[in-house]
Amino acid sequence: MPTTITISNLSGSTPYDVYICSNPSTTCIYIDTITSVPYNFDVPLYFDNQPSYILKVIDNNDCVITETLTP
Repeated sequence: MPTTITISNLSGSTPYDVYICSNPSTTCIYIDTITSVPYNFDVPLYFDNQPSYILKVIDNNDCVITETLTP
């Protein structure tokens, strides 16, 4: 069963580019460009067996927001 991530709040300027990355951040997969929250997405199967991964969001000013997540 896929893991679902919910982004419930963000600071910065829209739009936001959303990525999920391996931990450490060696491989990143683009998820979507969003303009509002909440936003839900399923973690790609590539990360199924990972003990943790990194949610990376880049805002319109190229500010990078990251958070390490565990399934």
